[in-house]
Amino acid sequence: MPFVALGGLLVVVCVLAYAYGAAQLGDRVQVLAVARPVAAGQAITAADLTQVSAARDSGVRLVPAADAAEVVGRTAVVPLVAGMLLTPEVLGDAAFPPGGQVTASVAVKPGQYPQGLAAAARVAVYVPATARDGGQPDPAATSAAAPDRLSAVVLGVDLAGDGQGSTVITLLLDASDAPLLAAAPAGAVVLMQTSPVEG
Repeated sequence: MPFVALGGLLVVVCVLAYAYGAAQLGDRVQVLAVARPVAAGQAITAADLTQVSAARDSGVRLVPAADAAEVVGRTAVVPLVAGMLLTPEVLGDAAFPPGGQVTASVAVKPGQYPQGLAAAARVAVYVPATARDGGQPDPAATSAAAPDRLSAVVLGVDLAGDGQGSTVITLLLDASDAPLLAAAPAGAVVLMQTSPVEG
């Protein structure tokens, strides 16, 4: 009788173990994996990601497939290999500046920018027409020539400035506008706020 009871108990344990294993295998979620190698420090693109089904494991933090849009643009902290499941620990900050944009700083004096200007404000940057020719005078241009208008976002305002009475303002703008801003004569750029600080 003891052997019969022991055998019955063993059968019950095996059935429960099988049921638990089957339940665990059936509890799967869609997560993000690496589709192709990504070097450390490189920005992650949508083409670098793929969705896979993985068993839910409370001991491992995986990145849900629904968060793909938040992963694109962030950098890889370590080299990522194809097939690797993504975890928050391997994701760094978003690449900055974003593709197609650059940062630039301009020194402006009071009257050339609105008082109270702060980070995250959107501004119109007016650059003299002479900057179109790399800062060289254009015989065809007149003093009445309309300045070029660039759009930018303020990243920072340094009131201490350049030590010569100017405030240094750091901007985020389109890369295509950078040469025009760089060619502007010193002290000739004017900023006007076009929208309030977001937040």
